Amino acid sequence: MARSLTLRAWIVSTALLLVFIGIWQIGTLPKTGSGATAYADPEYAALMGGASTQSAGLPTPAAVGQTFVQMLSNPFYDNGPNDKGIGIQLGWSLARVLAGFFLAALVAVPLGFVIGMSPLMYKALNPYIQLLKPISPLAWMPLALYTIKDAGTSSIFVIFICSIWPMMINTAHGVASVKKDWLNVARTLEVNPLKTAFLVILPAAAPTILTGMRISMGIAWLVIVAAEMLVGGTGIGYFVWNEWNNLNLSNVIFAILMIGAVGMLLDMIFGWLTRFVTYQE
Repeated sequence: MARSLTLRAWIVSTALLLVFIGIWQIGTLPKTGSGATAYADPEYAALMGGASTQSAGLPTPAAVGQTFVQMLSNPFYDNGPNDKGIGIQLGWSLARVLAGFFLAALVAVPLGFVIGMSPLMYKALNPYIQLLKPISPLAWMPLALYTIKDAGTSSIFVIFICSIWPMMINTAHGVASVKKDWLNVARTLEVNPLKTAFLVILPAAAPTILTGMRISMGIAWLVIVAAEMLVGGTGIGYFVWNEWNNLNLSNVIFAILMIGAVGMLLDMIFGWLTRFVTYQE
């Protein structure tokens, strides 16, 4: 039954993809004027007063496919500041995301433990959390650029800010939700608080903590694209903005799909880790 459902799901997904590509192909068919001479180069066609055999809008699926082959055949080339392969650009973005994410984890998880275990600290810190949590991470970028004076480090700071809240809140919720019976058993056995935290609370709260990390990673991957568009230099966000300025829509679509693929891979990794630490009867 499960295999049959999976097979049917794949068939439906493939059919939807083919329909989408078909509509895309029809919508980007080259338009030639009636009775006008058609030219392959749109700029030359405009100069000669004729029509272009290329669509003036989005590139065709075939053109995007050629871009995929070209970009992925040599993803790590480096021809200067504004001409780097997609592998290098994604590498810079991932490095910034992981740096900000792990810095946030170092702060959010211990603080979440304190908040979850102490009602006093929860009431004391909750007003600040509710005040800072709704602020857009990009709103911190001007202040970060002014104080840090480095675009790359400022991007890491923005990732840190956007990653800390889901991890902290989920950690606090997971710690506070640990069964009281387990804690009472630990007290009965005279287990010290540090061992209780690592041997009782952490395993019980691990699925909730990893769910918070999964949410944070998704937000961080969203934010890094916008941050790199603002600061420039390197990264997949800068690549998208630079290709847009060059009016190379094939590269823009290629980069958008690569952003989605990497984001899906990151989410799958955290989904696997969450299942790994979740107790199943």
